[in-house]
Amino acid sequence: MDQLGNGKCREMIQDIFPKHMVCEYHDYSETESDAVVCIYNGRVLIKTEEEGEIVFPSLKEVREWGIKTLYPNRYLFSLDERHYVLCALSEECNPEGCVYKTLKEIRAMQPKHLVLAAATAWHLYNWYLDNVFCGRCGKELVHDTELRMLKCDCGNRVFPKISPAVIVGIVKGDSILITKYAGREYTKNALVAGFTEIGETAEETVAREVMEEVGLKVKNITYYKSQPWGFSGTLLMGYFCEACDDAPIKMDAGELAEADWVRRDDLEEYTEGLSLTGDMMNYFREGKVSFSSKEKSVGKTAAKVVLRTLGVLALTAIILAAGLMSVLLIVNYGPSE
Repeated sequence: MDQLGNGKCREMIQDIFPKHMVCEYHDYSETESDAVVCIYNGRVLIKTEEEGEIVFPSLKEVREWGIKTLYPNRYLFSLDERHYVLCALSEECNPEGCVYKTLKEIRAMQPKHLVLAAATAWHLYNWYLDNVFCGRCGKELVHDTELRMLKCDCGNRVFPKISPAVIVGIVKGDSILITKYAGREYTKNALVAGFTEIGETAEETVAREVMEEVGLKVKNITYYKSQPWGFSGTLLMGYFCEACDDAPIKMDAGELAEADWVRRDDLEEYTEGLSLTGDMMNYFREGKVSFSSKEKSVGKTAAKVVLRTLGVLALTAIILAAGLMSVLLIVNYGPSE
């Protein structure tokens, strides 16, 4: 089994069907009906039309407010037929009927397709903020007209930074290893996770991160799903694997506050419907991850191969024996000269 997750479609932050997000950059003419994601000091400005609902202001409204920005508005993406624009505020603006929300607050709001919009805008906001000047010659970078790329006269080209990382569901029989992060704002259940190093495959990242964080060796590393996670600028890749033995957990206290085996029946249901981590925990909880059948299947296949090989060898031996007998008969009873 090389891949999991081929059954029932499971929802995460990017699963917004029937809506559709197109992220490719293109040069276009702004219209007053465009939606604007205004960000200032780590917070997103939204309209307060309905409690718990995300409503972004239009470009017409933002222009009327006369706000000051760090750089010209940047095209973000389109959601269905509406274009979205990034507005990086240089100072706080408090228009009537609007409020600032942190990314943590945005994550708990609705509708989900606008949570995705805010996370993706946040990802690009940080990239633009970190790349105002050329890292080679110090000149100010300019935006390309065809690609989402910043460029300089010296030849330097800068593309959006996307950091690959893995989420790992470590399975042992009917249990999965659940962790909690140390020293982070997020305190809910999690799985072992970490960034991919230079020159490393995703599968190698899985084995290394598991050893570093909980001191376990793993096998049967199996790909599950991937997910864009704009909150941290990462592309997450989910893997399930199996603990090699009953070795004790050796938790890295600098990374984790807790790490323990939790039985399938004791695992809480994840209801947020956003993260790959929660989706993987639910997938295991529903009994859809098992490596025992895989091992049995592999064992049966190996046995069949052995039996077939023995059969071929036996047939070959019979043929050779028959040939030898024919030679002996000719030698002993054939015509004399």
